[in-house]
Amino acid sequence: MAPQIGKPEVSQGSELYKNRPYIDGAKVLVDGQVKPWAGKCSEVLSPVYCAETSEKIPIGRQATMTAKEAVEAMEAAAKAWKRGRGEWPRQTLEQRIAAVETLVIRLKAKRDEIIRALQWEICKNDGDAAKEFDRTMDFVNSLISKARDFDSQGVVCEEGVHALLKRSPVGVMMNLGPSNYPFNETYATLIPALLMGDSVVMKIPNTGGLAHVVTMEAYAECFPPGVVNFVSGRGRDTMPPCMETGLVDIFAFIGSSKAADSLVKAHPQPHRLKNLLSLDAKNLAVVMPDADLDVAVKECLAGSTSYNGQRCTAIKLIMVHESISKTFNEKFVAAVSSLAAGSPFGKNAITPLASSSTEYMNQLTEDAKSKGASVINAAEGGGHWDRSLYFPAVLFPVNSQMEVWHAEQFGPVIPIAPFKDLSEPIDWLEKMHFGQQSAIFTSQSAAASPSKELAELMDVCALSTCRVNVNAQCQRGPDVFPFAGRRSSAMGTISVEEVLRAVSVETMVASKKPEVLARATAGSTVFAGPSSAAKAKGGGYA
Repeated sequence: MAPQIGKPEVSQGSELYKNRPYIDGAKVLVDGQVKPWAGKCSEVLSPVYCAETSEKIPIGRQATMTAKEAVEAMEAAAKAWKRGRGEWPRQTLEQRIAAVETLVIRLKAKRDEIIRALQWEICKNDGDAAKEFDRTMDFVNSLISKARDFDSQGVVCEEGVHALLKRSPVGVMMNLGPSNYPFNETYATLIPALLMGDSVVMKIPNTGGLAHVVTMEAYAECFPPGVVNFVSGRGRDTMPPCMETGLVDIFAFIGSSKAADSLVKAHPQPHRLKNLLSLDAKNLAVVMPDADLDVAVKECLAGSTSYNGQRCTAIKLIMVHESISKTFNEKFVAAVSSLAAGSPFGKNAITPLASSSTEYMNQLTEDAKSKGASVINAAEGGGHWDRSLYFPAVLFPVNSQMEVWHAEQFGPVIPIAPFKDLSEPIDWLEKMHFGQQSAIFTSQSAAASPSKELAELMDVCALSTCRVNVNAQCQRGPDVFPFAGRRSSAMGTISVEEVLRAVSVETMVASKKPEVLARATAGSTVFAGPSSAAKAKGGGYA
């Protein structure tokens, strides 16, 4: 079946073109004020082209801040923190929750504007763009609920010592979100930090940043001066000087391990940084001889092509047992052919690339072909390339001599390798320097007998990666589950509970007499809450 492959363009006469956004980011949010920016700006171009001119469509601009302005933003955040004496860290949890809830109301009022920005700038289709916003709001609500759980713990007594434990802020966060999920992934660390009382400098991604530009006024209205500051411009120009100030206490970063290493080293006291890093990934799917191929194909398709494969959680290499590889490939090619490609406006599964380049996809494909692989869906449009649009190329058989065997392609190039013995995928896992997730496809039958080979592969996957998906694609959610990685894939864990712990520190007050403890904490904002007013029951407090 021939796939439906459109063009990455819209016509000037279309309603889409007439209603295209133009978000003016010639402004900055620093120290609680949104100010006009008179300096240099960078034009933001959509990966979508104008049909009549064959040029990318301008959709906004961003302020190109220099090291000087970036450091001023960092200093504003440090002033708001004031070594824990600032207004924000000394507010109660409920006061901070109220501010975040007000922010959510402001953001929801801008939902359509944010979704349009995501569609035009990073080319998410209708459903994916809406889902990114809505899932983020759900995540914020879950964070608030979990933060209240932390705060409801009562006084404990151990060996005659009465103690009240609270989560308290750490200081200043430097937050760098990605281009592929600029809203959701940024908020996954930004909002927890705010709830816990930290102040933040957020580096707007150069690609995907317009969704943040439209929120500046909301942050200025909801938080005290300096609590949230935005920095835009070249990361290489702005972020190292911020780190060099030594004012950063928490480093939240999503990007390459190389960039993370460079920034951490720039801190004068890197040992005291709390790092929360989501980095590179090369997630392996292993299709066992007894696999339900319909399930394996469906999940591998979603895992490798959702949002064009521009996800750290994407399946980036599929290893299939040689006894079933022919059948798997036939089914998989047919499934890929069912995908529609074109502009992001609608339900197209394949849309123009924003975080990757079609040139790199073509480079990986040509390298594999020169070393023995074929584009097995070439007759169905595999590897079709039109400016920013690249239809998925399914490569088979790939081997260790090819770049795509090792590299994180971050796009719609899907390498498949046959294996004869289980030692082959195990060897790949042992040598790979990333370790985020893996997927194993085996029998769906509950009556299937346990397998020594499956158990061995399961253990290797579990000790090489942080999540093993059985008969399911690699993915992040649900958000209550830990999102982590081994080796060079991550540092720290993101989940509703763990991320709150990562951006805070446990603080306690202790006394041998509970009545002294109650008197000492009366009126304290740090130890405020129902637990501080609890009454002793049986040697402790309820």
